[in-house]
Amino acid sequence: MSEESHTARRLAAILAADVVGYSRLMGADEEGTLAALKGHRKELIDPLIAQHQGRIVKTTGDGLLIEFASIVDAVRFAVVMQQGMKDRNANLDDSHCIRFRVGINVGDVIVEDGDIFGDGVNVAARLETLAEPGEICVSATVREHVGEKLPIGFADLGEHSVKNIARPVHVYRIETRSEPKTASSGNAASSGNPGPAMLALPDRPSIAVLPFANMSGDAEQDYFCDGMVEDIITGLSRLKWMFVIARNSSFVYKGKSVDVKQVGRDLGVRYVLEGSVRKASNRVRVTGQVVEAETGRHVWAERYDRTLDDIFALQDDYDKCGRCHRAKSPPSGGRTCQAKAARQPRCLRSAAPRHPRRLSGHAGSRREGAAVA
Repeated sequence: MSEESHTARRLAAILAADVVGYSRLMGADEEGTLAALKGHRKELIDPLIAQHQGRIVKTTGDGLLIEFASIVDAVRFAVVMQQGMKDRNANLDDSHCIRFRVGINVGDVIVEDGDIFGDGVNVAARLETLAEPGEICVSATVREHVGEKLPIGFADLGEHSVKNIARPVHVYRIETRSEPKTASSGNAASSGNPGPAMLALPDRPSIAVLPFANMSGDAEQDYFCDGMVEDIITGLSRLKWMFVIARNSSFVYKGKSVDVKQVGRDLGVRYVLEGSVRKASNRVRVTGQVVEAETGRHVWAERYDRTLDDIFALQDDYDKCGRCHRAKSPPSGGRTCQAKAARQPRCLRSAAPRHPRRLSGHAGSRREGAAVA
């Protein structure tokens, strides 16, 4: 009983990482591989760990076990680190690239002499083995806690039975498009500070829906403006072919005068949807416009007039307008897609972008959630 009472436990985010093909790299060039790994640690990884309030529990040659007090910090660190490694490997031959695979879990751990033990640690290690080179796999608990706090997506890989873990582990792969300024470039190289992440454009249509402006002079209408935007984000995020920024990321601009071009750079999107709501007596007028972030050019605009009794119908109309974009933008101009567009109600067809080719993109895998980010 006395020994049990002295056992220190705490809840922690656990990150396990190792170098893919480390034995092969060492066999080909022992000194060069070791020097490169030390350089990555010194210039990128260790500064990032400190920046995200992490603690290195142990190293195992090519492996790292890191503890974080915050799940969000652990995931953010992993995303920026992987993108930093991608940047540092950009000009290297594939045979010389050092790539990490990462697993992240959260759980109750036993702390003893600075080391940590328990199922939480074991699951993180198993998640790491499921990740491909340059990828990050996380548990369902991590995915739930991160939610939409970061501009990333999660691909559901289902349940996996892993070694020495009694229950199946539900696995998610993090999908990200951020490419940070790392310690290997610019002033960061000299300071050892990796610097903030810079978001790059994804390879498919991407959009951020900004909070709509309340033009009514009635503060009580803010709830309707926010509800309208939330419904649009929810509707667009169901489209497989579109990358939609999460509500938490776009709502940081609420009440601010924004530069659409800067929003595009900050969030890494091609298009920005902005709008306004005006109420007069029993009628509501909602306007919206899609702007190409890089050029500031308007590619679509529409106005809707409804009575207050039709508020939910108005929200549904805005949702449906986003859904008809794909039908108006067939990747190959096929007659089937054009026929579907022709069958859309006239009011919805008019809401499609006037430059459909600019909004057409490569179909991507289904991304869970609306993020990012």
